Amino acid sequence: MKAKKTKPGKLLLSAMLGTLAGAAQANVTLYGVADANIEYVNHLSAVLPTQAGFPGPARNRVSLGSGGLSGSRWGLRGTEELGGGLKAVFALENGFGLDDGRQTQSGRLFGRQAFVGLLSERVGRLTFGRQYTAIFDAFSNFSPSGYSTQYEPIAAQLGLDFRSDNTVKYTGTFGGLTAITNYSFGNGVFGAGEVAAQSQRDTGFGAGLNYFAGGFGVALAFNRYNPTLGTGGAVGNFRKAGVAASYRAGLVKLMGGYRWGLNKSASGATIVRDDYYWAGINYRATPNLDLTLAYYYDDVKALAGSNVRNPWQVSLIADYSLSKRTDVYLTTAYVQNAGINFDTSAVSFANGYFLGSGHRSMTAVAVGIRHRF
Repeated sequence: MKAKKTKPGKLLLSAMLGTLAGAAQANVTLYGVADANIEYVNHLSAVLPTQAGFPGPARNRVSLGSGGLSGSRWGLRGTEELGGGLKAVFALENGFGLDDGRQTQSGRLFGRQAFVGLLSERVGRLTFGRQYTAIFDAFSNFSPSGYSTQYEPIAAQLGLDFRSDNTVKYTGTFGGLTAITNYSFGNGVFGAGEVAAQSQRDTGFGAGLNYFAGGFGVALAFNRYNPTLGTGGAVGNFRKAGVAASYRAGLVKLMGGYRWGLNKSASGATIVRDDYYWAGINYRATPNLDLTLAYYYDDVKALAGSNVRNPWQVSLIADYSLSKRTDVYLTTAYVQNAGINFDTSAVSFANGYFLGSGHRSMTAVAVGIRHRF
């Protein structure tokens, strides 16, 4: 007997019905941010740290960039009810450059986040995968510009491992108190990640606490990272700990914090010892206009035996909402003794604002548009 042929239209209808049946069991959301701006920067080095003659002569630059207030991204997140107050959760988040369409985070498909786990209404959330560290989450509500991609020294404050591979993470909220902890089996920021018979290599651990009551908030956080340094699997010891506080009164929010840092080599020699401070104010000038003023200062106590001038930076943001999902902005930064975000201060080389030779300051201005979906 000949098998009955199915028409293409019926196949498509069956596939659509199957998709709808799956959606009835799980809630999946597609989301994202598209953020682009035109930027002017002065005193940029004409060559990169990887080239001979760095730092090179200073040059000015006008360019189109991606991610002024938020890193451009798209993602999928979802939940499934399992019963008894328990849910399955997941997130897959891709970062991309809106200016050139390329993937960011070293070309990873889901370089911003990629995790799956369980959420209990009473106990909290336990997740597995590539995730933000506890210190990142703990200080997120105390960041003057909300971790704005362009002009906040996130790497200098939190370390390059603020996104961590191969990580188990717990988050629990109990009234006004939120507790966060994470452990990484091997983060590949500097090294290879998980390596057989080398249980300490590239591992990391962090913990954080947030407490909010009325308009007052406070945060405590700690992070340790054991990166591969050099050849032969030598492991360093990078530690950071800090405290932050905030107070909201009407249309104004004040915040500030302190972060202690100590990075040591495999032999125990000090690579960097610094005290990092920040302070800021958010002001809702009108229902559509938000203003932010922020100050950052890094007191470098020791730097591999060298003496450096302490970098400091002032940033200003004016963000105007055209709708609930679209806004335009002006963001500026002025830094002394480093490039923007403390690049070339020898404390952080994360954002590419490398200061040209013969200069001690840098100014940057960007005008952009952001759409959230």
